[in-house]
Order: sequence, then structure tokens, then C-alpha cells
Amino acid sequence: MGAENPSKSNSDYDTQIMLNVYDLTPINHYTVWFGFGIFHSGIEVHGMEYGFGAHDFPVSGVFEVEPKSCPGFIFRCSIPLGRVKMPPSEFRTFIESMASEYHGDTYHLITKNCNHFTDDIACRMTGKHIPGWVNRLAWFGNLCSCLLPESLQVTSVKQLPEYHAGAEDGTESLSTTTHEPTESDDADQDKLLSLSAGNSEVSFIKEVQR
Repeated sequence: MGAENPSKSNSDYDTQIMLNVYDLTPINHYTVWFGFGIFHSGIEVHGMEYGFGAHDFPVSGVFEVEPKSCPGFIFRCSIPLGRVKMPPSEFRTFIESMASEYHGDTYHLITKNCNHFTDDIACRMTGKHIPGWVNRLAWFGNLCSCLLPESLQVTSVKQLPEYHAGAEDGTESLSTTTHEPTESDDADQDKLLSLSAGNSEVSFIKEVQR
């Protein structure tokens, strides 16, 4: 983010909030006609798109990419969610705070996925939810979890596995239990950031430690 003109007011930073929706599978082309599909979504603000993905560490799973180009998914459509008057620096503080609530090891396909993340951002920024069809799988899964295969109920979809595979020191996945941030967490966060830095398309948001 570049330096902002201190003489500008928030009204000068009026920006459109967009929901970018992707297909997770080509099967969506057939099932979407029945009101059902498996989708990924990201929020586009100030020229960048923000999403939430899984990894094995208790640190930020929030990442940013160029709009409509999230790797591994098939772009479907963009949906305008409204406009906000927020300077880029203020939004950056906001998204870093959000990142502290969305750790990669807490991702769950049914209960806490990328669409829950975008819905949360949409509600906080515009007061509106994302369209229900985008996350219908999670709604159905919560309603009928006993009917879903166990692997679907508990899986954490590794959206960006190439950026998290194999720490150089051989460290295994950390516990998913809630705990206070430690120096180890900071090291894990830096490790993820350095792993993603090799690819110009994707970078993780470093969270604000609380």
C-alpha cells in the first residue's frame, strides 16, 4: 500500500466491495442448475482479493491474490456487495485483525471455510451477507452432518498446500488447541510468509497479535 494523502477524507476513498466466486469442481456446471454447488469465494477491496485457506499452523490462513485469479480454482462470477469509505491503510489494519481470527489450522469445509470468511467480512463492512447459494454446502452439511461421509465432515481443504508442505527443520504440524501467541507462532508465520513469497501470485496476511 502506498502512502496516503493526509488531507484526504474517508469519502475520497470510496470503494466497491466485490465477492469473487470460483468453482471448486467442473461438476458445478451441472449441479448449479439445481441450486447446489461447491464454491470458493474471495473479497475484492482496493484492487486486491482476500481469501481464507487451510494449512497446518495456528497462524493466519488469510491470503491475498490478484482479483479473479485465485490459483487452483475456476473463476465463475463477481457479485457487488456494496460500497464503503475506507482508506487502504484502515482496511489493511482491519484485514490483519481478521487474520488473527482465521488461522489455517482452524479451516473446516463445513463449519469454518472460505465462504464463512467472506460472509464475515461482508457483514462487518457492509452489514449484508453474501448470497446463500455460495455456501449452501456448509448449510446442508450442518443440517445433515450425520449423513455426510466422515472425511467430508472433518476435512480441512488444503487450498494452498504447495506453500506449506515440509518445513525445512522437519517440524510437524502444531496443535489446533487455542493458546496464547508465542515466539514459535511468529516463526511459523514468518515461515509461511517466506514460503509464499517465492510465488508472486499469493501472499499471506500477517495477523495482528492480540
